[in-house]
Amino acid sequence: MADISTRKVNPLFLREEELRQGIELLFYAYRDFTAVADQILEQYNFGRAHHRVIYFVSRNPGITVSELLSILKITKQSLSRVLGQLVREGFIDQKTGVQDRRQRLLTLTEKGEALERELTENQRSLIAAAYREAGAEAVEGFRKVMLGMLEEPDRARFTDDSPPGMRRRAS
Repeated sequence: MADISTRKVNPLFLREEELRQGIELLFYAYRDFTAVADQILEQYNFGRAHHRVIYFVSRNPGITVSELLSILKITKQSLSRVLGQLVREGFIDQKTGVQDRRQRLLTLTEKGEALERELTENQRSLIAAAYREAGAEAVEGFRKVMLGMLEEPDRARFTDDSPPGMRRRAS
């Protein structure tokens, strides 16, 4: 990994070129962040939508379809296609809600958990290496930038007392 700690802080960070560079860094980082996962997904004839569903069901066992739609911000039709395939192929289990029988509660099966671990392993390593190289102060700065890019309802998921990344349950 290139040494990222030697770059001087630019006090003119809101200039067009700095903003454009930030956009490019996001594009390049996302490309590299998803590369290995994309190769794994291809083996199953899955795409990134499948990965996002698997990831968020893993992080939120028992999540409802409605809550998942809220996180992913995709259409019911798109989620239905992806979720149907994951259920049929044994990666996700759906159970009827106890209090509200209209709800479908989603959890990963053992097969789904194994795939989620495989998909996340490289991504976790990439983030850990970058965090280690950047240091705690830079990590907190990165977190602030990422939070600043989120819409308020999603930002609240990461700023309350719940563990990082965990959703807030609707009351």
